[in-house]
Amino acid sequence: MLRCREISQLVSESLEHKLPWRVRVHVAVHLLMCRFCGGFARQVRQLRRAVQQHPERLLDAGSPPPRLPDATKQRIRKALGQRESSENSNR
Repeated sequence: MLRCREISQLVSESLEHKLPWRVRVHVAVHLLMCRFCGGFARQVRQLRRAVQQHPERLLDAGSPPPRLPDATKQRIRKALGQRESSENSNR
C-alpha cells in the first residue's frame, strides 16, 4: 500500500500525464480510504480548474513576484532546519 506522501506526489503527477492503470487503481483506493489525501486531491483539481478557467488572473509576466514577509521566511527556514536535523538523526 502506498503512503500519503507517495499518493500526494502521484496526484500531482497525474496532472501532467496519465498514470499507469495499476497506479491509478492504488491511488483511487487510497483516496477513498484517506480523507486527508482525498481533500488534497480535490483541492488540486479545483486549483487546476480555476487556473484553466481564469488564466487572466495569473500574475502578469511583467509584474514583480509576490514577496513573503521576513517573519514568514524565518518560520519556514526554522521548520526546514528542524525537519532536516530530525531526518539526519534517524539515519
